[in-house]
Amino acid sequence: MGESKVIIEQDASSRSINETVNGSHKFTITGYSLAKGMGAGKCISSDVFTVGGYDWAIYFYPDGKNPEDNSMYVSVFIALASEGTDVRALFELTLLDQSARGKHKVHSHFDRALESGPYTLKYRGSMWGYKRFFRRSNLESSDYLKNDCLIMNCTVGVVRTRLEGPKQYSISVPPSDMGQGLKDLLDSEIGCDIVFQVGDETFKAHKLILAARSPVFRAQFFGLVGDPKLDNIVVKDVEPSIFKAMLLFIYSDKLPEVHEITGSASVCTSTNIVQHLLAAADLYNLDRLKLLCEAKLCEELNADTVATTLALAEQHQCPQLKSICLKFAATPSNLGAVMQSEGFKHLEESCPSLLSELLKTFASGDENSNLLSSRKRSGSSVYGLDLADGAAAESVNPNGRRIRRRY
Repeated sequence: MGESKVIIEQDASSRSINETVNGSHKFTITGYSLAKGMGAGKCISSDVFTVGGYDWAIYFYPDGKNPEDNSMYVSVFIALASEGTDVRALFELTLLDQSARGKHKVHSHFDRALESGPYTLKYRGSMWGYKRFFRRSNLESSDYLKNDCLIMNCTVGVVRTRLEGPKQYSISVPPSDMGQGLKDLLDSEIGCDIVFQVGDETFKAHKLILAARSPVFRAQFFGLVGDPKLDNIVVKDVEPSIFKAMLLFIYSDKLPEVHEITGSASVCTSTNIVQHLLAAADLYNLDRLKLLCEAKLCEELNADTVATTLALAEQHQCPQLKSICLKFAATPSNLGAVMQSEGFKHLEESCPSLLSELLKTFASGDENSNLLSSRKRSGSSVYGLDLADGAAAESVNPNGRRIRRRY
């Protein structure tokens, strides 16, 4: 019996994109008064201009386009001046205020695009515009007419539709491996120019990389009182495993796994390592490493570790971590176990002020709990009262029997 094979084809997609190709034309009419009297339906034409692959022209009618208006209005239109069928476009006509006050007269199709959509010009000679663009008496007494001159600006936006299908060819770009490359450089010790003596262990590194990542190292090697020729430093405040972890972060920009440092993956070992690493990050002004440590400690928070983590957060100015620890420890279901932990005894000795903050957090949580309980009771009373004022509370079960509820 042959095996059936299911062939799953890759999902396809496409995208239709509607956009406008915009262009403008400035049309100046000098000697406006001499154009008057040429007759209704007769116009002055601008030069032809091209937008979106089509030719356009502005038509200005000094005596109006319609004879029935008796030359009371001037008319302005934009015309398709080249061959075309169903050309869709947006238009804007602006009569410029020549008083420098910027009060231009604007008739825009762009502002109404969502209401009515683009205008469609069916053939060559099709026009869009206004038969009653401006009352002529008002125009001639306005700031739009200066030194017998009118200036108009026309903007045309030709609608184009294009289809984007799936790309036939693509080149896959792998994620950045810069961190791994720098880590390999650290492991190989190639080009190292500084040696750290940390306890019984030594670590080689590159001063430029350290200076780029830590303001403390930058000042130590290249600051005003730094020594660029320094090639050996004794570190006394950090354990070797912690210093190794800090170097791994500086080169890779990642929080190293605990097993990379100690060979153990237990939660207790992990928490202890991360706590010390946070202190080292604070010492060397490695803010990102400090935040990564805070996030990791939040993930591993439990009744045995919260007290020591709280003390650490207070000592190294970690307000977010401190707030989370206080809320965790003050939870009634956690508080008893927290107070029995070894870390709590250390907290009492090293940071007694935190005990009062813990008490306040507990009291605040207790008040909120009482308030919520009170609201629930109050809600039940009101609900009961509503039922008492109306009909008896009854419901019908699926079998049609009425069940009287008791409250």
